[in-house]
Amino acid sequence: MGATTLERVESFVPERSVRIEELGEHLGLRRAELGVFRKFYGLDTLRFDPGMDLFDLLLPAAKRALAALPDGRRIDRLVFAHTTQALAPADVDIAQELARRLGLVDVEAFALSHQACVSSLGAIDVAAELLRAEGDTGGYALMVTGERAFSPIVQLIPNTAIMADAASACLLTVDGDGDVVHSFVTKTLGQYAEWLALTPEQNTEFGELYGPRLAEVILAAVAEAGCGFDDIDLVIPHNVNALAWRQTVKALEAPSEKFFLENIPKLSHCFSSDVFLNYTTLRENGRLVDGARYVLVTVGLGATFGAMVITHRTRGSGT
Repeated sequence: MGATTLERVESFVPERSVRIEELGEHLGLRRAELGVFRKFYGLDTLRFDPGMDLFDLLLPAAKRALAALPDGRRIDRLVFAHTTQALAPADVDIAQELARRLGLVDVEAFALSHQACVSSLGAIDVAAELLRAEGDTGGYALMVTGERAFSPIVQLIPNTAIMADAASACLLTVDGDGDVVHSFVTKTLGQYAEWLALTPEQNTEFGELYGPRLAEVILAAVAEAGCGFDDIDLVIPHNVNALAWRQTVKALEAPSEKFFLENIPKLSHCFSSDVFLNYTTLRENGRLVDGARYVLVTVGLGATFGAMVITHRTRGSGT
């Protein structure tokens, strides 16, 4: 059927960086609560620019990824993956408008958000299946993520994360030269779908099972890829908070150096864009190894856990 390949991965963050304490009044957080986010959750700074337009955020990474499209090839689909349900007025179709601004004519453009922060990995899976369904046509898809923390309700996940502004884009095809996708596994715990309406008991229960359930999904993706966790060079995760990852590392009984957590204090959680921000950080620092296997991991409110195993190939990575 042909393997999904990630031909180019790009990301973008605003230049404006703020310390979490600068957002205390805006988010209604007391000094003690900010202290918890800093000391226990590992947050320090994040990118946040209230004056930036959504499309100003989305376009830079999308344009850079699109520039890797080989001559004579076409984009069949543009998929905009997002977490927050409402990002623009009802009469604005973000995916269609993004395609127009990128100069993509007669492209099928649509959005996905039903898996929250896992929607980016899910969008790669959906786009690749649609390309495979069309047969050997040599088509490409562009997956774009990005959203702004435009209100305190969106920006603060109580006792969990402070959201930041960021965007990413991924050019993908079937049987290309880029990173090979070996597996994609998700698990949804629907009993926690009404996140803001959970009882204190449910919140405690979810916190206790978070690490073990995420570990299960990671191991399932690794097994589906036909390898063991020892064969994985690095886990490239979302940046929800350091505490959640300490729980997951413990559940996996794995060394902490096998997880890239360096962007948590620098960028915080950026909705659906985290894994690609971390991927490009590693790439720019020369830390992605040709032939090495990585696991892209993220979790979405609702609650969906997702993991994707890839093999990095330098030729298609943009290095």
